[in-house]
Amino acid sequence: METTKSLQMQKTEFSVDADYQKTEPKPKENAVLNVLSLRDFRLLFVGVSTSLLGDQFALIATPWLVLQLTGDPLALGIVLALEGIPRALFMLFGGAITDRFSPRIVMLASDIVRFVLTTLMTIVIFTGAVQMWMLYAFGLGFGLVAGFAVPAGNSIVPRLVKEKDLQAGNSIIMGVGQLVGFIGPVVAGVLIGQFSQSFLGIGLAFGIDAATFAVSAVVLGLMRSGGKLPSSTEVPDKENIWAAIAAGLKYLWNDEALRLIFLVIAAVNFLFVGPILVGVPVLADQRLAEGALAFGLLMSGFAGGNLGGFLLAGALPRPSGRTIRLLLIALLAVFGIAMGVMGFINLTWIDFGLMLLLGLGTGYITLILFTWIQTRTPQTMLGRMMSLLMLASAGLIPVSQAISGAVGAWNLTLLLVSAGGMIVVFSIWITFQPALVTFSESLSTNN
Repeated sequence: METTKSLQMQKTEFSVDADYQKTEPKPKENAVLNVLSLRDFRLLFVGVSTSLLGDQFALIATPWLVLQLTGDPLALGIVLALEGIPRALFMLFGGAITDRFSPRIVMLASDIVRFVLTTLMTIVIFTGAVQMWMLYAFGLGFGLVAGFAVPAGNSIVPRLVKEKDLQAGNSIIMGVGQLVGFIGPVVAGVLIGQFSQSFLGIGLAFGIDAATFAVSAVVLGLMRSGGKLPSSTEVPDKENIWAAIAAGLKYLWNDEALRLIFLVIAAVNFLFVGPILVGVPVLADQRLAEGALAFGLLMSGFAGGNLGGFLLAGALPRPSGRTIRLLLIALLAVFGIAMGVMGFINLTWIDFGLMLLLGLGTGYITLILFTWIQTRTPQTMLGRMMSLLMLASAGLIPVSQAISGAVGAWNLTLLLVSAGGMIVVFSIWITFQPALVTFSESLSTNN
């Protein structure tokens, strides 16, 4: 009898323990650690970090070389235009090629071509044979390759990490881009400045850029994923490139939520980024006592805020539903108000704080929207959608800068206040768009 009772008590205790084990919450996974545990993601991180660092050397060395050879701002404008125009023209084509083949293969081929171009530039600089037509050809070639490399680079992370960890993966890659962009130009400037009496520093800068492309190419070659999708999901070979581009445009247009978010990104770049890039240097030059130092501080504050926003969005749980809807509206309104305030504030430390906060908000919401677009898009169209996203963001900035320059030359306060006011009006308009609810609900579903 006692034995039976004892067995029953043991059974009851076991049952309680089992129930406890069932109800005990599982330890929460760390998305950042999940992503960093992936071999191919670590390789991508090394390749991207190295390549982006090299880009900062070329970013400083190219205009400096043009000005040393000619002293003509027009020649510099032509070089930059030869790089920017083909990049924009070939972006959609590059996105379709990325979907047809694979992001990794396109990135690898792009790095090899850019390694050859920068190596040739290094040789002609060191030998003293460099001429302006070579720089024109260099800019044209680099811009053409970038039309393929950019959509491929923005399409590879979703093929390496799980969807639940995608935001963390994007945070790491985009964060290192901001960090390198913050540090790289200073290092490049110091290197070139050490040899200001010759082209030696410029040649070294191009040589470093070439070496980083070689490292990136080797790393991409070592990766095993990030390639073609399974045969059942590939872009059909019989579909020509133009049909593939048209299919991507149709998909974007037919998805109301996706179309609205693209409109938000385009509006922010046109009404916010363009006026900021033009208005801040003019503000520093005309109204802030520290001049060029103030300009550097304000831009550093914005870049640092962007980096913080990326890291914050990657580390914190993604907001969902009504929260993200209210957050997006509030951030847009704050962007507009802060820009308007900067039109009247002539104190560097206050403007620095505003730029830091603007950068923080921009980085945070950009990462969330970027990740959502990636999860919303079928992987078979990811290259094309990323190319459309780059056009919606980077494509409008030059137009916005041109308009902002004209308005800013007339009245800086008018530029900042009018651009800020239009952003506030846009935030009010977007509040009443049904597609915004669709966006927030789909974000909640993907959590």
